[in-house]
Amino acid sequence: MSEETKKTVEETPAEEPNTAPQAEPEAAPEETAAAPETDEAEKTDGKKKEGFFNKKARELEAVKAKLDAAEKNANQAKDQLLRMAAEYENYRKRSTREADQKFNDGISFAVNQIIPILDTLDMAANAPTTDENYKKGVVMTLDKAAKALAALHVEEIEALGKPFDPNFMNAVQQIPAPDGQESGTVITVYQKGYKLGDKIVRHATVVVAE
Repeated sequence: MSEETKKTVEETPAEEPNTAPQAEPEAAPEETAAAPETDEAEKTDGKKKEGFFNKKARELEAVKAKLDAAEKNANQAKDQLLRMAAEYENYRKRSTREADQKFNDGISFAVNQIIPILDTLDMAANAPTTDENYKKGVVMTLDKAAKALAALHVEEIEALGKPFDPNFMNAVQQIPAPDGQESGTVITVYQKGYKLGDKIVRHATVVVAE
C-alpha cells in the first residue's frame, strides 16, 4: 500500500453507528388535515338544508298568496251574488206591488161601473111593493152581488150609526140630532160606500147629526 493511500484511510473518520431512535409518524397532522374536510361537508349540508327550507318557505308563500287571492275572489263573488239577490228581491217586490196596484185599479174601475146598478137594485128592494116574488128576486140578486164583491175583496163601508169619518164618507147634509143620537153621528146613508183594502172605491154619501 502506498503512503498516499494510507493517509487517506487514516484521515477518513469511522462512521458512528446510528443509535438514535426513529421518530414515529405523527397522526395529528392527518387528523388536523381531516378536520377541514368535515367542516366543508357540514357547511355543504347546512347550505343544502337552508336552501331546502328557503325553497319550501317560498312555496308556502306562493300557496298562501294563491289562497288569499282565491279567498278575495270568492268574497267578491259572494258580495256580487248578494247584491244580485237583493236587487232581484227588490225587483220582485216592486213588480208584485205594481201588479197588485194594476189589478186593484182594474177592480175599482169595474166596481165603479157596477155600483150604480147595485144602487138601483137596492132602491127597488126597499121600495114598497105588493109583489113579494119580485122583491124576493131583487134581494136574491143583491145577495149574489154582495158575494161577488166579497170574492173581489170589495167591502161595504159601514156608515149608519157610526161617527162621521171624512176619510170614508161625504156629508151632504147636517140635521139636528134625533133623540138618542150623538152629535156627529151618521143618521142616514144616501149612497153606500165601498173600499178595496185601504183604497176607497167610492165614499159613502151620508147625513150627519149636528
